[in-house]
Amino acid sequence: MRSRPRTYGGQTTDERRADRRRRLVDAALEIWGDQGWAAVTMRGVCARAGLIDRYFYESFPDRDALLAAVWDQVRDETVTLLTQAIDDQKDPIDQLHAAIAGLVQVMVDDPRRARIGFGEHTGSPVLEQRRRDTLQLFTDLIVEAGRPYFRPDIDETSLRMSTLMGLGGFVELITAWHAGVVPAAPTQIIDHTTAVAADLAARYLTP
Repeated sequence: MRSRPRTYGGQTTDERRADRRRRLVDAALEIWGDQGWAAVTMRGVCARAGLIDRYFYESFPDRDALLAAVWDQVRDETVTLLTQAIDDQKDPIDQLHAAIAGLVQVMVDDPRRARIGFGEHTGSPVLEQRRRDTLQLFTDLIVEAGRPYFRPDIDETSLRMSTLMGLGGFVELITAWHAGVVPAAPTQIIDHTTAVAADLAARYLTP
């Protein structure tokens, strides 16, 4: 007969470990969002999470692994948001508008996520690679969402180049906007970006 997992405070060992990991990730997200990724340290995160140092290494071998975990969490939540926004629309331009509006609204509601996703990552190889990979992931997402509406004879290489250019420009615009360099209202950012995206998409969409 299999024994039941031992519990403490109503949680099993695995549940307590998962809870400690979540607290570390949440603490790192707060510090990163407020001060930048370079401010994330093992001791600072443990202090914010209310945990002793040894629990850090229970979940993460080093700071880079923690930074990657924070990035991955924010990325996955953003992908879920964009996928839901796209799925709620039937017109490809409406899909673009909904995705852009959803992403901009997240930045307005929680500026910390803007710092994480669009802040400066130079000096952290793990984050620089994550940024490159995420651009490719979002390119794939947009291309596949639009595929039912594309002309049958489109040039796939041209399509991906245009999508990547559009995403790269959007990232730079949001970065400048978040830094106060572009003094625009959220609706201006959404409408302008949608118009530019629609122009890029027009050559690939079925009339």
